[in-house]
This record gives sequence, C-alpha cells and structure tokens, in this order.
Amino acid sequence: MPINVKPITVLVAALACGLLQSTAFAADKDTALVKRGAYLVGLGGCVDCHTPFTMGANGPEKDMARGLSGHPEAVAMPIPPKLSNEWAWAGSATATAYTGPWGTTYAANLTPDRETGIGAWTKTDFIQTLRTGKHLGAARPILPPMPWQALSALPDKDLQAIYAYLMAQPAVKNKVPDYAPPPNVTAKAGG
Repeated sequence: MPINVKPITVLVAALACGLLQSTAFAADKDTALVKRGAYLVGLGGCVDCHTPFTMGANGPEKDMARGLSGHPEAVAMPIPPKLSNEWAWAGSATATAYTGPWGTTYAANLTPDRETGIGAWTKTDFIQTLRTGKHLGAARPILPPMPWQALSALPDKDLQAIYAYLMAQPAVKNKVPDYAPPPNVTAKAGG
C-alpha cells in the first residue's frame, strides 16, 4: 500500500526537526557559556566577597543558601574602627563589608533578583559596568575591594559568560546597604 504523505506535512516535519536541533544547539551553547562563567566566577573569587559567612558546625563557612547575594540587609554595621597606616582597611565578619580611606562598601547582590540584585540589568549593562568601573556604566564608581580593573581586561565573551552564569543562579531578595563615604567627608559635606 503506498503511503500518501502530503508535501506540507513533510515541510512541517522538516522545520520542526530543524527548530529542535537549533534549540538543542542553543541550549548546548548556553550550557557551555554558563560553565565558562562558573569557572571564571570561581577563578575570580566572586563568591569570597559576595556570599556572606555564617557560623557552621566547624566554624565560619559560606552561606550558600544566600550565594552571591552580597552583604546581608539585616546586618547593620557599627561605626568603622579607627584605622592607622599599618591597618589601612578592615572587613566585616561576614566578609561582605569593607571600610578604608574610601568609606564603607558592601558587596553587591549579584543574583538575578529584579528588585535587589542585577536581574533587571542587560548583558550590555553588566559589561559596561565592568568596563568603566561605574554602576551601570554611569553611576557612582565601584570602590575597593572590588577588582573591577582586572575584570575590565577580560574579553567580551568572558564577561558574557560571567553574566550568563550569574543570571542562571537562584534569585535572592537582599537589599544591600548603600555605600557610606568616610566620616570626615560626611562631616565636611554636612557642615
């Protein structure tokens, strides 16, 4: 018995196979990009400053339930200690807040939360931020200890991989405190 297959059916089947193959290729490419981003985030030590410590059974450990969420919003930092030339900066017990001659900086929320993280940022926003050392490429400077200068030297494909990895992480709602200028700058500005 001859099979009567209409040309349109063959065309639809061929297109569907092509779409499935290109979708699988795109997924493989995205997986490779995210893996590359994971490698670069690990190499760059992003988790070291952007994931808070918690006290575990064996002492301080990274709280991976809040991975890359930055300084915990519930942890209010006291007035920074007085620093001398020998102690030019200090860090918090969570390893997410730092103070020095520049003021007090808090590790940003790098998760894809749209309200408190970088979830509303485009890939272009992310790359521009790391290229210029300014939030969203135009706002206030990124301050120590963030090594944005080293990251700015990476090729676009590596910055895109880091962005893809960060966007693939769970979103964590955590509003990080704003930067605080050094006390002497605040006093001059107010008086």
